[in-house]
Amino acid sequence: MKPDIHWLDDPEVFRVNQLPAHSDHPFYGNYDELLHKKSRYIQSLDGEWAFNFAATPADRDREFYQPDFDAQQYDTIAVPGHIELNDYGQIQYINTLYPWEGKQFRRPAYSMGQDRPETGTFSDGEDNSVGMYRKTFTLNESLQNQRVIIQFLGVERAMYVWLNGHFIGYAEDSFTPSEFDLTPYLTSGENLLAVAVFKHSTASYLEDQDMFRFSGIFRSVNLIAKPELHLEDLTIRPIPDENLESGNLNLTLNLSAATAPLSGSVTVTVFDHAGHAWVHQTVEAHETVTFTDLPFDQIHLWDHHHPYLYQLQIQLLDAAGNLMEVIPYRFGFRRVEIKDHVLLLNNDRLVLNGVNRHEWNDQTGRAITLADMRADMQTFHDNHINAVRTCHYPDQIPWYDMCDDEGIYMMAETNLETHGTWQKMGAVEPSYNVPGSLPQWQAAVLDRAKSNYETFKNHTAILFWSLGNESYAGEDIQAMNTYYKTVDPDRLTHYEGVCRNRKYTATISDVESMMYAAPKDIANYLEKDPQKPFLNCEFMHDMGNSLGGLADYMNLIQAYPSYAGGFIWDFIDQALLVPDEITKQPVLRYGGDFDDRHSDYEFSGDGLLFADRTPKPAMQEVRYEYGQFD
Repeated sequence: MKPDIHWLDDPEVFRVNQLPAHSDHPFYGNYDELLHKKSRYIQSLDGEWAFNFAATPADRDREFYQPDFDAQQYDTIAVPGHIELNDYGQIQYINTLYPWEGKQFRRPAYSMGQDRPETGTFSDGEDNSVGMYRKTFTLNESLQNQRVIIQFLGVERAMYVWLNGHFIGYAEDSFTPSEFDLTPYLTSGENLLAVAVFKHSTASYLEDQDMFRFSGIFRSVNLIAKPELHLEDLTIRPIPDENLESGNLNLTLNLSAATAPLSGSVTVTVFDHAGHAWVHQTVEAHETVTFTDLPFDQIHLWDHHHPYLYQLQIQLLDAAGNLMEVIPYRFGFRRVEIKDHVLLLNNDRLVLNGVNRHEWNDQTGRAITLADMRADMQTFHDNHINAVRTCHYPDQIPWYDMCDDEGIYMMAETNLETHGTWQKMGAVEPSYNVPGSLPQWQAAVLDRAKSNYETFKNHTAILFWSLGNESYAGEDIQAMNTYYKTVDPDRLTHYEGVCRNRKYTATISDVESMMYAAPKDIANYLEKDPQKPFLNCEFMHDMGNSLGGLADYMNLIQAYPSYAGGFIWDFIDQALLVPDEITKQPVLRYGGDFDDRHSDYEFSGDGLLFADRTPKPAMQEVRYEYGQFD
């Protein structure tokens, strides 16, 4: 297959040769690797890559991916990282509008009519910069002579991948893992990986989040070997009984083998905190292995104050009895539901003392570190924050593990926001809204929902699947809701945008949500026999001297059982630490400070923390008010 630049213009092309999404389980070659959390099967490609920048698609090096291409004049760039933070292109902060508004006339494909595919919109775009990345590598010995895939954990916004001059695949969806099979084109010696990253494609319409607009390979890149017998996907369903004192565990394992027929054995063990093995079973390996209704008596329930997790271990042996993989995963028993219009966890009323949290570092943007995550988690605990909304995209995988471990309730958001297609200058005007009910856009948003679910489905902390943010409503988002409820009936769905189009109230979202509704308006809703509990997915908006009215929202908790709390907007400022032009001292710069026009200026600074993670005075109000209901 040959790559086609016109895929950038086509909403129906969003993955080419990309492997299916799957669970985020780690795997190791033996128990010593598990103990030290270092797998022989993973080879990191993070570090310095050769790099060249083109301002437009027409200016790009067409043959840069060829092994004999002369790249001596290429610069270097750090991966992970943003292109714009390496002195290429324009740093730009925008809330609602698209980056090209007022500069380039664009409308989403098919939004102006079924005969309007808008060919050339991005493939010929004068604002569509291209980053050309090259990386040479030799496989580690432990990866040689095995099936090898490449895993990109985050790339904004559309990428084409080649290995040793062969086209490998194409992917969009910036915030979920993208994997491709490299096996047919690998050599025993040096290999050349090449990646072209385009700043814009039809995916740009689906990623209109309130944030700095960057591009590039901003999360880690790994080579991953699959041994002779490999666990491709794992589904864990711990289901408490009605009495919440016992429960059953259901497991589905999907296996693959390097050679047919698939053979070997699977051993499943589950330990509690005391080291007691509640489950220990060995069965023959097949492509699909299931364990149904494994009984657990006197279960420990998971919640914010008691985040009790059981330890699952899966062992795969080949037909000769050789250990191929050890797979660990922690899970908990808990039940989230709505009864009599009240949100419940483990049959107790649940109140969410939450925040919306962008991934952010004041020097590296959205390329954050484990240290950043740990600092955020400590801030949560210090200030009685018990819930997080992953606004407005999936986060790095370790954050979900931390929320499991620390008892933080999660609203796991799909990577979707199309704010600028339905709201213009504050008015609701969805004349060219996407995805809306356009059939050409439905597969793309369903794929984003599927990637979100498949990757994170085993995380106990996730109570809600969010269909995305500020994208109006229509048949396509309704299809997303149906998908989540079909594959995961044990969790709830959330979507605020249905309040803009009440035609879908009964078929989208288990909870009612209206951003920044005044306390009196919420009370008015709750006093009129509400059909859904009310959850503030965004409220307070912490800009400037803000949050003084938090007590008025917290008072609703005592007055109305159907009020479930909410998520403050937002957790941390989006600002960048740069040298001042005059004093040369490091200062934090916000939207509009980078000659970025248009810009939404100080709207990038509405966090409870400054961008360097220093708490603002408003955090005192959060600590006190949230502390009343912790």
